[in-house]
Amino acid sequence: MPGWNATNIPDQSGRTAVVTGANSGIGYVTARELARRGAFVVLACRSAARGKAAEVRIRTEVPDARVEFAALDLADLASVREFAARYAQRHEALDLLVNNAGVMALPYGRTADGFETQFGVNHLGHFALTGLLLPRLRAAPPGARIVTVSSGFHALADVDLEALAALDTGGADGYRRWIAYGRSKTANLLFTHELSRRFAAAGSTITAAAAHPGYASSNLHAGAARLEGPGLTSRIAAAGNAFLAQPAAKGALPTLYAATAPGVGPDEFIGPRFGWRGAPVRSWRAGRTLDDTAAERLWKASESLTGVSYASLPR
Repeated sequence: MPGWNATNIPDQSGRTAVVTGANSGIGYVTARELARRGAFVVLACRSAARGKAAEVRIRTEVPDARVEFAALDLADLASVREFAARYAQRHEALDLLVNNAGVMALPYGRTADGFETQFGVNHLGHFALTGLLLPRLRAAPPGARIVTVSSGFHALADVDLEALAALDTGGADGYRRWIAYGRSKTANLLFTHELSRRFAAAGSTITAAAAHPGYASSNLHAGAARLEGPGLTSRIAAAGNAFLAQPAAKGALPTLYAATAPGVGPDEFIGPRFGWRGAPVRSWRAGRTLDDTAAERLWKASESLTGVSYASLPR
């Protein structure tokens, strides 16, 4: 694992991948490098203009790339269902699902279905997408993987399970955007933990793992810096993005490792060696993200909120 980089990605010929948020940042690099190694990659993006531009750009950088854009808005469960239905019509199997798309530290808002935006996009949208694509993942040859991109910021907050038990994903009163972001990233890890447990109980060969990019230069960090306003905090954030953050090509390596490297096990969390940058290694994670009870409670609430049931997996 030390020194692992994109040249170490095994041959992906014959494999099909879906990468959410593939139009920019680490999602774009992930999609491009998978295509470079022979995978057929679906670029699942909210914006048609940016998604199609990314498709053209990848074909320019990798002339023999096999990629296609498909519309997916994780803030709208109807769009998630439409994407999954279109995918099932066009493809018999899915070898790799990379749940990469996300929003970071946004002002308070709600998704089309009424969920707090960060929790709705970062966790619930991907929970629904994974469940709806599960039949195609199960139809793939042994070795299919699901990689969900979390963050070191998961350490900021736990999921409010009592609120979720009441099917409440948060209101404007007392909203703190970084805490909300941390809560959604904790949810990503609890989801991976419970999904791994259920795959094991079902005897499935699908591996669910998680990754984080460390401090990577991306639209997420740039947008969060802009939201800090014109003061000192925003200038510090902008300077960090410019001088401390590793480029997206490096930030994508933990995701690519989790998605392709031999020997990645269930529920592993892959991140940069030094936490914020460096070659991919097995990463520290908060102990609460390994809590079976919390993971199961989040799972049940997520099924209720999204209306997506993983009926083929044991409860």
